This record gives sequence, structure tokens and C-alpha cells, in this order.
Amino acid sequence: MPDFSKNDEIVLNIEKLVYEGAGLARIEGFPVFVDNVCPGDVVRAKIVTLNKNYAKAQVCEIISESLHRVIPFCPVHNACGGCGWQFIEYDFQLVQKRKIVEETINKIVGREIEIFPVVPSPKIREFRSKVQYPVSQTKVSKRILAGYYKRGTHELVNIKYCPIQPAIIGKIAEFVKEKAQELKISAYNEKKHCGELRHLIFRYSTAKNECLIIFVVNDRVLSPKFSTLSKKVMAEFAHVRGCCINYNTAKSNVIMSDDTRCIAGDKYYFEKIGDVEYKISANSFFQVNIGTAKNILDAVKEIVKSRFTNSRILDAYSGVSSIGLYLKDYAKELVCVEESESASQDAMDNAALNKVDNCKILNGDAGEIFEKLIQNGESFDVTILDPPRKGCSAESREYAIQLTRKAIIYVSCNPSTLARDIKYFEQNGFKAQYIKPFDMFCHSYHIESLCLLLRTEE
Repeated sequence: MPDFSKNDEIVLNIEKLVYEGAGLARIEGFPVFVDNVCPGDVVRAKIVTLNKNYAKAQVCEIISESLHRVIPFCPVHNACGGCGWQFIEYDFQLVQKRKIVEETINKIVGREIEIFPVVPSPKIREFRSKVQYPVSQTKVSKRILAGYYKRGTHELVNIKYCPIQPAIIGKIAEFVKEKAQELKISAYNEKKHCGELRHLIFRYSTAKNECLIIFVVNDRVLSPKFSTLSKKVMAEFAHVRGCCINYNTAKSNVIMSDDTRCIAGDKYYFEKIGDVEYKISANSFFQVNIGTAKNILDAVKEIVKSRFTNSRILDAYSGVSSIGLYLKDYAKELVCVEESESASQDAMDNAALNKVDNCKILNGDAGEIFEKLIQNGESFDVTILDPPRKGCSAESREYAIQLTRKAIIYVSCNPSTLARDIKYFEQNGFKAQYIKPFDMFCHSYHIESLCLLLRTEE
């Protein structure tokens, strides 16, 4: 154990950043994690947590600033929990993210895999095409507030201007808050489980410069107030393609239920990446940074085009078939598997919209569908895996191995679960060739990665 105690103040030299955003310092080899610091900082910090294997500390004073510190471009950066690395110069953020991927992979997989430099985001401001604001209300004036929580709390920071999202969303959000108050719409109180409006969600199209608005409400029936609010906002802003209501009465932190209904305009919007147009419904997943999404899709397409053209491809966790349809000109046949009903319907519509006739969309539990494909004796040259943060289930990994003849292309948003899954694949007949990281969520610790694994056994 180190020679300090809880509440002691100590001087720390920040070595690097770790996944989830904290800085790492060491005292005689003992790790101390500190938030809101940059590698190269020398800080005086107070020990707030002391465990057997590590400590956590809070900065009291920056004694010497890192050369990589910059002034945040957002006026509420220090309060808002939306993006925590704005005080670090952008190129250095990418260096840190590459190190995070490299160290995570080497530690868990147990060998070095080539990690390319992080592909930067084409835009580092106004890049965010999906915005989810929790809503609250002042006690006396009943003013409606919407924004992001302070880091580590449920204390809301009211956002009037957010530089990482399109400016039009901020303008629409301010109008919605004002009109909601006029209509006497109440904000949700999570402690008392009462109030109407829980979240404001915006889905924005960079291609069309228009958006959907989704009102998440603590109700099971449509209040006339929301119909009126929708008419007002659509009359004011030509950018609003439609307004939807999402009924969510659950006592949980899940933002949306599956029950979304259109109350004005459309329940979907259109985005375009390359030569592929995508219809995206209110409940369907789509990447939040369209420029980086294109970079990832181009990287996947280049692999298929250069190595596996005219192949049979399985696109698992396919969503609205964003990856699968992007490969339409280089695949002999595409089979896309997606559990979400709304996303699967969008995928079918997108295949028709893009006149793609070599694509089959299968809706249902991935494990069950994979098992049926195996029972039917089917196999694929390439399997594309794009799972959620928790990575692939053990069942999905095993099915992917059985279904894949040549290569697995794995797109991941979590280095730890990517490393775990790579290790399993390498123990069962595949070998990772390289990992290419992409910056999807600028100014945060999040990192997207693409890994190519090739089958090694005959």
C-alpha cells in the first residue's frame, strides 16, 4: 500500500488517459486515477477513494499545465457531462485513443496486433446527428429545462447552445421548451415518477438538413398538448420532418420504449452516405457521426472489394442495413440479420429504395436465426459483426465461427469487449490481421474500431 491515506493531498504527474476518460498517475508504482486532467499535467490532488489496488483523486490545483491543454470551445464544458476532453488538443486526443485500444488489446488478447493511427472525424463540431436531452422544470417559474447531466450526477445543465450538434437543433429545442411551458406541459420527476415530458430526442439528417423530434412521455395515451406542440413546432421550422410520441412509463433509465407513434408529419427521415440512401425510423439505430460512419463503411467496402469481391456476406446486428447495402456492388448475396422490428422494416425499405435485389433481410433473435442457417447448411465467405457495447454473446461468437468460411469483419464501440471477442476467435480458427480505430465521438473517451480476422485453418 502507498504511503498516503484518504483525504490526503498529494502531487501527481499525469502519464496517460485510460478508457472511461480518467488520467493515470503512479506513486511508487501504485495507480491513482484523476478526472479532468491531461497527460503532462502536474497536479495537486485529494485522495477520495483508496482501495487495495488503486486510488481515485480529485484535482485541487494544476501546478503545471500539459503542453497539450487548450481552451474548451464550449461555454459550459466544465459543467456539462456531454464531452469531457475538450480541454485536450484534438490530435492528442487521437493519440491517447490509439494507446487505449493498443493497451487494451495487448493485455486481453495476450499478443500485439497492429493498431493503425485513429482516423479523425471529418468534423469536430456540429457532427452529432442524434441528440437526447433529459428534461426537468424549475420549482417556482415552472420553466422547462433540457440538456445534459453534470458529470456523475443527475443535476441537469440546461443547454441553449451545443457546439457539437447542428445549430438548428439548439434553435428548435429552445422553441420547444418555450412552447411546452406555455402549454403547461410538466417535466418528469424521476424521484416521484410523475410529470409528463421525460426526454426530448432529435434525429438529424446531414443530407437533407431536417430532423425528427421525439417526445418521450410518462404516459400511455396522447395528451392534446403534445399534438398542439407538434403543430406549432412544424409551423415554425421547415427543418422538422415529423414529430413522434414515445410512451415510456417504466421506472428505469431506459430512454425510449418500443412504443413510438407519429403525431405530425413523418415517423422517419432520410440520410445518405456515398451513393446509398437510408430511411431511418424514430426507433431505429443509426450512427451519430455521419462523416465517421462513412469512413468506417468505406473501410469495410475496401476490404470486401479488394479481398472478397462477389462473395456471400452475412451482416449480423445489421440495423437498417447500413453496412450491408453499402456493399451491394461487391457482394454476390447479402443476408442481413436484425432483431429490431422497426430497423428490419427500414432495411427492407432501404433495399427497395436503392434497387438492391441481392439482399435478404431476416428479422428476429440473432442466435435463433444463426442456428437455423447452420441447420440449413448455409455458410458465408464473410461475416460482418457490429454488436452493441457489450460485444457478441458467446452463442453469437460460436455461430459466427461455424457460419464463416474466410473472414470476420468486426466493428466495435468498446475496446474491452472487442479484445475479449478477438481472443475467442483466435482460439477457434481465426487470426486478427489489424485494428483500425475511428473517432466517432469527438472530445470523449469513446472509440470505434474495425478489426479484420481471417480464418487460419483449412
